[in-house]
Amino acid sequence: MRVLITGATGLIGSEIVKQCHDKDLLVSYLTTSTSKISKDDNYRGYLWNPKTEEIDVDCLKDVDTIIHLVGASISERWTTEQKKIIIDSRVKTTALLHKALANNAHSIKHIVSASAIGIYPDSLTNYYTEEEEQVSTSFLGKVVSLWENAVDNFSSLGITVSKVRIGLVLSNDGGAFPELKKPIKYGLGANMGSGEQWNSWIHIQDLARLFIYITEHKLEGVYNGVAPNSKTNAEITKAIANQLDVPLFLPNIPKFVMKLVLGEMHILLFESQRVCSKKIENKGFHFKYHNLSAALNELI
Repeated sequence: MRVLITGATGLIGSEIVKQCHDKDLLVSYLTTSTSKISKDDNYRGYLWNPKTEEIDVDCLKDVDTIIHLVGASISERWTTEQKKIIIDSRVKTTALLHKALANNAHSIKHIVSASAIGIYPDSLTNYYTEEEEQVSTSFLGKVVSLWENAVDNFSSLGITVSKVRIGLVLSNDGGAFPELKKPIKYGLGANMGSGEQWNSWIHIQDLARLFIYITEHKLEGVYNGVAPNSKTNAEITKAIANQLDVPLFLPNIPKFVMKLVLGEMHILLFESQRVCSKKIENKGFHFKYHNLSAALNELI
């Protein structure tokens, strides 16, 4: 089995590639850099340029499934220009893949795309399943909605569509976790706002396993990429401090302070989404890291 991965060198993509190789799955990947092209049969690189709508269609050769992860970071200040980059990096890359498949012979039957729990509205009380129809009115809600709609277009080509709505990814190699850990490590940790907002998290290894599980079992539809036990911001902050064996003594950081510092992007720290993982578990997937303490013990 050969998979084509976009965003293969990113945080999630790197772990998926590693696990694919552990399972003897062949990997092709798309890159914008000639220096990152490998010709190894089990890790074969191809050029694309979504800005100019160019793609080496040889990337489609012998591929069964596309794992679509590419997208600009949402952790840079949301200027008007950056917002456009965030949206285009998801929607235009998806459209380019769709165009390549529509206009060329291929054997691809399945696309498994990244998505995000930011599509769910901010709530301290709701427990979100994949059946939720209400979409967040925030910028993140708009981004994810446009992204998922673009991915849904693959069904018109007779391709099975799957989407993984990713939560807070716990990894030492990037993403939010190192930034969460850093101030706590130096005794400067504090809850954000009330600390009551829900953070639905997942260990990077489980997230990669989940993508591969959906790929191998040809599962269709939307799946929440979160661990079974969501935690509040206060609970996560305390758990990291306990694991590092450092005290928490600073007062909570008011929302208006972080809004001054980060602008609109401050919602990443304050929005609350408690998200359910039962759907993928009911399909037979087992989380290695069910509990936050086990995940932090492995990471710290």
